[in-house]
Amino acid sequence: MANQKSNIKEIKKGLYLVPTPIGNLSDITFRAIDILKNSNCILCEDTRLSKNLLDKFNIKSKLISNHKFNEKKNLLKVIEMLKQGQIISVISDAGTPAISDPGYKLIRMCVDQNIKYTLIPGSSSVVSALIMSGLPTDKFSFFGFIPRKLNEQEKFIQNL
Repeated sequence: MANQKSNIKEIKKGLYLVPTPIGNLSDITFRAIDILKNSNCILCEDTRLSKNLLDKFNIKSKLISNHKFNEKKNLLKVIEMLKQGQIISVISDAGTPAISDPGYKLIRMCVDQNIKYTLIPGSSSVVSALIMSGLPTDKFSFFGFIPRKLNEQEKFIQNL
């Protein structure tokens, strides 16, 4: 574990899902910074983007690339690290991990193997988009983000 002083009395071993800022890096919470500083490693979608955030807050924890193309390959390795008592964090490029970003498969495996995990409160692109849309916020459904490619957009909308 990194030799960095924590504001949290004791960070328990396990998996932490840590939301990251959407846009302004200063929007991260103090608790999120503490967790990231005390993580043995941080799973992230794009190490280049995550490094910007970690450098801003002098976070030296090891980064492991974890995106939709290698998430499945990482699962057993990460589960073994968690069983050894390590503190592992998962972040996405912006917002909350596991919401249209990697993380769900790891959470599911933690549930199946009775490994502790927790979500740190923070920004969510889904909730932010809903609030900023001006649409009613008392009831909504989320079916994922609309794809960028036109032919995939048409298929997505037809499936809805």
